Amino acid sequence: MKPPEPRKTIRQLIQEYFEAHPMEDLKHGPVVDWVTEQWRQQGHKEPPRDPWRTIRRLHQEGWLIKVRKGVYRYDPELAGKVSLDDFTPEQKQAILQRDGYRCVICGKGLADGVELHVDHIKPRHLGGRSEIENGQTLCAQCNFRKKIYKQTETGKRMFIRLLELAEKEGDTATAQFCREVLKVYEKHGVNDHIRWER
Repeated sequence: MKPPEPRKTIRQLIQEYFEAHPMEDLKHGPVVDWVTEQWRQQGHKEPPRDPWRTIRRLHQEGWLIKVRKGVYRYDPELAGKVSLDDFTPEQKQAILQRDGYRCVICGKGLADGVELHVDHIKPRHLGGRSEIENGQTLCAQCNFRKKIYKQTETGKRMFIRLLELAEKEGDTATAQFCREVLKVYEKHGVNDHIRWER
């Protein structure tokens, strides 16, 4: 009697799908649907957990190319060849020295008791290279803020649009709520480059 075929992981199923469709720009929806179907055919009662996260991880590891949001391509010539290397110790030293051992955002340095990080300006998973020109010195706090700024920028723009709509509709309660939220952004100096009219 032949032993049963071993079950494939979510990652293996995703790779199998992309390998069967090389050089095609594939939306993640149909990939997830196919993986879910294959997963269930293997005898799993529950659907696979977050296959889209595995797709994103494969992109971050250099196995897939992100064409645009939610669309990926498998290129057998490039798969796995994207290097997500970090700065060498010599590069880090050169960047710190170039930036005067100070955070390029807030200006604080080691003398101020802050921890300094050497950061990629353009992230590696988006194609940024580990080159001195793509490096910057950030304190730990500004480095953390950099990671959340995209989310806070989106939030601030949403509250500005909601405020404009509430004012247009005469919804004073919602308009007041939005103004108070936007004042908190101002109070803490978050996303000051995005202006709103009072």
